[in-house]
Amino acid sequence: MATLSLAELEQRHRMLEAELNDALQHPSVDDLQLAELKRRKLQLKDAIVRMQHLSSVH
Repeated sequence: MATLSLAELEQRHRMLEAELNDALQHPSVDDLQLAELKRRKLQLKDAIVRMQHLSSVH
């Protein structure tokens, strides 16, 4: 993820958010899949915040 731009990270985050929201609409989705989507979304959010922080420092 380190080589992705801020815009790319934000786009991936939005896509994961949509995927997660879609999964939540289907009761057949298992908890492990939901947890994985949430984990990936949080990782992206952390990367976005780090990148924003670095760009504001420089």
